[in-house]
Amino acid sequence: MKKFVKVVLLAAPLVMAGHISAKADEFVRIVSGPSGGSWYPLGAKMAEIFGKIGGLSVSNGPGGGVSNVLDVNKKEAELGWTYGHTAFDGYKGNAPVFKSKNPNIRHIATLYPAGVQTAVPAKSSIMSYADLKDKNLSPGKLKWSGYAAAQLIFGKYGFTVDDVKKNGGTVHHVGYSDSVSLMKDGHIDAFTAVTSVPQASFLDLEFSPGIRFIGVDDKILADILSENPGYIKITMTKEHYKSIEKPTPILGAVTIMVANKDVSEDTVYKMTKALWEHHSDLVQVKKVWNSVKLENALLGAALPIHPGAKKYYDEKGVK
Repeated sequence: MKKFVKVVLLAAPLVMAGHISAKADEFVRIVSGPSGGSWYPLGAKMAEIFGKIGGLSVSNGPGGGVSNVLDVNKKEAELGWTYGHTAFDGYKGNAPVFKSKNPNIRHIATLYPAGVQTAVPAKSSIMSYADLKDKNLSPGKLKWSGYAAAQLIFGKYGFTVDDVKKNGGTVHHVGYSDSVSLMKDGHIDAFTAVTSVPQASFLDLEFSPGIRFIGVDDKILADILSENPGYIKITMTKEHYKSIEKPTPILGAVTIMVANKDVSEDTVYKMTKALWEHHSDLVQVKKVWNSVKLENALLGAALPIHPGAKKYYDEKGVK
């Protein structure tokens, strides 16, 4: 018995030393989007892909375009989904959405375009954004890019969210699923979201009770595009939604991924490489990924590019 105890005691320091010297995985947190949108399931697939890289442990959590910029800047997440215009505003600290600069975010990849889509019931008398100034609205949660874009468009049409409330309307800061339910139940007059075109929530509403999309006037679109290089113009047609009778111009945005500047060059290089090498896996999650092209990975990049991502793009000749 004494010999046995001696062996155990002698072995214990070796076991402990081995445990201490073992290298722990680097933890990468991705913040993507809300349930019901495209970002969350794509972010979950990315977490699965990146998690197969040796030495990494990866998670995916819900988020929003604005909050993701804030979280990545503060190192509360390593990677985040957002939009080009939101990242630009966040990096610069442009009001009213951002109260200060967010200098720690870096561009990783430009993904696919999205549209600021506003739907009203098919039989509604609402024909323009100007008609929304006293209606019941669902423009997105407070720290979502969709809400920021809605505020911008409302302002160009001469009213604010506060004006809507003063005029007897209501503003619901809820997610996609709740917005769909509210419109189906007749509790809102308009639903606005920045998301892929087409998108499941709007397709659901198109089927029942039936919707119509509001376009943005050309002059207002031109004003917005001149003020923020992250926005683009998109024209929705019957190819996107069967209910669209004539081409409808809307404000568009480019979906991008950002990283905190302190994530190592090697880690970001490996994740960027994995992102593009597993393109077909992401197409299986959302068909919109078919529009994601390596040659466009730096398109509309209004931020400094992370050195790890730049290394990969330099190897592939992406400018």
